[in-house]
Amino acid sequence: MDFSLRIMLLIFACVISQLLILSSSQSCSSYSFLNQNTYRACSDLGVLKSFLHWNYNETTGTIEIAYRHASIKSQTWVAWAINPSRKGMVGSQAFVAHQTSAGIVQAYTSPVTTYGTGLEEGPLSFPVQKISAEFVNNEMIIYSMFVLPKNMTTVNHVWQDGPVNKDNSLGMHALTGENVISLATLDFLSGQIVATKLGDGSSNLMFKKIHGGLNMVSWGILMPIGVMTARYMKVLALKLRPNKENKYRTYWNIYHHGIGYSVIILSIINILKGINILEAVMIWKPIYIAILIFFGIIAAILETWTWNIVLNKRLQTSNDDSGKEKISSLGL
Repeated sequence: MDFSLRIMLLIFACVISQLLILSSSQSCSSYSFLNQNTYRACSDLGVLKSFLHWNYNETTGTIEIAYRHASIKSQTWVAWAINPSRKGMVGSQAFVAHQTSAGIVQAYTSPVTTYGTGLEEGPLSFPVQKISAEFVNNEMIIYSMFVLPKNMTTVNHVWQDGPVNKDNSLGMHALTGENVISLATLDFLSGQIVATKLGDGSSNLMFKKIHGGLNMVSWGILMPIGVMTARYMKVLALKLRPNKENKYRTYWNIYHHGIGYSVIILSIINILKGINILEAVMIWKPIYIAILIFFGIIAAILETWTWNIVLNKRLQTSNDDSGKEKISSLGL
C-alpha cells in the first residue's frame, strides 16, 4: 500500500475515533457519571451543549437532577434554573456553578429577581436538600436534590453560561445566539420537554419585522423630513416671526421655547421608560441621570451667563436712550 494512502487512512481513523469519543461523552442515555449516579430520565436540551438527567419521586415530590454543560472553559459559569411562575429569566430559581481563580468549584443557589442580577447566593422559594458540582474535561456538572410544591410536575426551565471575572464575580451572559433561546417547558413526570419558541418562532419574526419597519420609517423617512424641516422652516420662521413690537411676539416666544423644551423632556422620559421596560442593568439609570445632571448644571451656568449679557445690554441701551433724552431736552 502506498505510504501517502496509509497516512490518509490513519488520519481518517483518528478523526472518526475522536468524533465517536466526543459523541459518546456528550450523549444523554449512555453517559456514565464519575460518582456512579444513575438517572431514570434524561434529555438533550438542544442548545448550549447542555443535558439534563433526573429522577422524580412522585410520592414525596423530590427531584434529583444532574445538569451537564459540555465544552466550556474553566473561566465560565453555568446555571440551570426552574421558574415556577412564568416563562423566562426573571423569577427563576437558579442552581449555579463555576470554578474560582484558585481552581475550586463552587455550587450554590440564587433566586433571580431582575435581568441585572449578578447571581448572588441566596435561598430559593422551595427546599433544596443538597447541591454540588464538578468540572472535568471541560464539562461542568451540577448535582442537586430539591422538593417542588405538591402537584407541580411541569415547570419552565432555563439554562445559561457566561464569563467569570478575575475577582470571581460573574459576568453577563451573551445576548445573542443560543443564549437567548435556552429555555423550555419540562414535565418531570412524563419526561416531555417543549422548547419555548423565542429564537425561531413567529413572535420573534414579528418583532424583527416591527424593528425593521421602525428603522426604515425613522431613518429613511423621518430623519430626512427632520433635516428638511430644520433647513427650510428656520428660513420660513424669519418671515412668520412677528416683530418685537408686535403684540403676538410673546405668544411666538412661548410656542418656540415650549416646542424645544417639550422635545427635550419627552426624549428624556422616553429613554428612562425604555430602561425600565428592558429591566436593564441597574447602573444604567443612575449613570444616565448623572449625565443629565451634569448637562443641566452646564446649561444653567450658560443660561445665567447669557441672561447677564442680555440684561447688561438692555441696561446700557436704556442708559443711552435716557442720555439722549436729556440732551434733547436741553436743546443741544
